[in-house]
Amino acid sequence: MTTLLVKNAHVLVTMDGARREISGGGLFARDGLIEQVGPSETLPASADQVIDLAGHVVLPGLVNCHHHLDQTLTRNLPVAQNINLFRWLKAHYRLWAARTPEASRTSTLVGLAELALSGCTTAFDHAYVFRNGCKVDDQIAAAREIGVRFMVSRGSMSLGQSRGGLPPDDCVENEDDILADSERVIGAYHDAKPGSMLQIALAPCSPFSVSAELMRESATIARRHGVRLHTHLAETIDEERYTLERFGKRPVDYMDELGWLGDDVWFAHAIHINPHEIGCFAGAGVGVCHCPSSNMRLASGIAPVKAYRAAGVKVGIGVDGSASNDGNHMLGEVRQALLLARLKMSLRPPEGPDTTLSTSDPSRDGEWMTAREALELATLGGAAVLGRSDIGSLEPGKCADFFAVRLDHVGYAGGLADPVAATLFCAPQAAAWTVVGGRPVVANGEIVTIDLPAVVAEHNRHAARIAALAE
Repeated sequence: MTTLLVKNAHVLVTMDGARREISGGGLFARDGLIEQVGPSETLPASADQVIDLAGHVVLPGLVNCHHHLDQTLTRNLPVAQNINLFRWLKAHYRLWAARTPEASRTSTLVGLAELALSGCTTAFDHAYVFRNGCKVDDQIAAAREIGVRFMVSRGSMSLGQSRGGLPPDDCVENEDDILADSERVIGAYHDAKPGSMLQIALAPCSPFSVSAELMRESATIARRHGVRLHTHLAETIDEERYTLERFGKRPVDYMDELGWLGDDVWFAHAIHINPHEIGCFAGAGVGVCHCPSSNMRLASGIAPVKAYRAAGVKVGIGVDGSASNDGNHMLGEVRQALLLARLKMSLRPPEGPDTTLSTSDPSRDGEWMTAREALELATLGGAAVLGRSDIGSLEPGKCADFFAVRLDHVGYAGGLADPVAATLFCAPQAAAWTVVGGRPVVANGEIVTIDLPAVVAEHNRHAARIAALAE
């Protein structure tokens, strides 16, 4: 058995039921599970590993609910810098299909390293393009190398252009092969136990890239094995037009018809949603992953996060694919969610002649998302979206997943009247420590589980090959 003692934090944010923030706080963990949380003087005096975090803020590990790690290979391509989603996808499909298993390994390591360096301890990856021998196994092996808690999809695309879908026919798979591999991956890898480092989801890509039959069959398999379901939904007006023209239904009604409204389902984006549909999500227990940077990058719109929260919808945060964000900075994404939720207020049309959109109106203060609400989305919210009760807060019985940021960064200078809020209101800094299951992945600001410079160099070689194809 191994033990870990964290002590002397300037403030330790628990996200427990009382939302305690403990000055001089710490925690004691055994075999990756927290046994005690409290003021440092109340904890055991020694452990196998002791981390003194004086001068740091300690927070629960951030949970990234939607990502495409392979897209780290195609960041910032000139051909796709200034176009919206459907055109952006068409510019990338064949590039993603050109990756190799070796390229997939390095893109996963690079993305997860960047996430860990920004406080992320649990990441979900939506992999859905499988060519050249690539399998979801590539991402799984890479996640084990770096040591981040991982949930990954056996995603899929089956509806090529010749059948009315958006992707080229040479980028999609046969549906029988998809379903057989879904069964294989679940059987080989899914671990449902508390403290699991690896779980599987099934994630047909989107309404415009898979058939109704594949959506239904994927749901049947997932529910037989007790794994979760995920897809993109209501991301753009183009998608809404597609489902209306092809199925005569808005995206949410289409999901309902397919049996995809349930408490084992979460959707990425969910921007173009009306109040009735928000009620449907809340009633069915559906979760939503908010991806603010990607939605701004592609001019897709602003998700109604505050309305979701008010209705009781589970909401988490995702950095989304690195080619629609160009970064994997999870703490930066939380800051983006905080700021974008405030902008949403000013975009809403007036409700009557006496309604003002002035941001100086005190009666509207409650509509603003606070720093602590945004941090809650990225911790407890993300855990709920992924169906996990063992992560998301620092309290006895939960996984020892946390990160710490140093408060002596120049970026925090002058901002320490509220050090917890400073982590978002000030420019987000890198984590000094990121610990997953009691094991440091980041120590003293450096990734310690892999040779990151060597991985980055190899990754850049793979990315250069793919960029040349784009040209």
